[in-house]
Amino acid sequence: MSNLIDIQHQIEKLQKQADTIRSREFDATVQEILAKMQAFGITLKDLAAAQPKAGKSKAKAAKAPRRAGAKGKGRPSPSKGGSVTPKYRGPNGETWTGRGLMPRWLAALVAEGRTKEEFAITA
Repeated sequence: MSNLIDIQHQIEKLQKQADTIRSREFDATVQEILAKMQAFGITLKDLAAAQPKAGKSKAKAAKAPRRAGAKGKGRPSPSKGGSVTPKYRGPNGETWTGRGLMPRWLAALVAEGRTKEEFAITA
């Protein structure tokens, strides 16, 4: 049976092997990625847009289950947590309910001289 020191030496040895393989395959992987980007017409701007926003990881997206409290017995209040129908839609499909601060996409369009009513969703 191996002891802790033997296992730690094995880990160090395997880590060095992994580092060697990674450095050997790095250039080839970069070339493959560049070839695929050119084939599909992908730009760095496309990659940046596809990246998840900072602070919005998938792990944080899952909410913890509600605990039953003395007041509401675990049920949300009628004024909280409901979804609101969007009132404005942008040229790229962005939506805004009209509540809170004006989103950047709409603020930029208004700054260009457009009106927010141009983007109102008609029922």
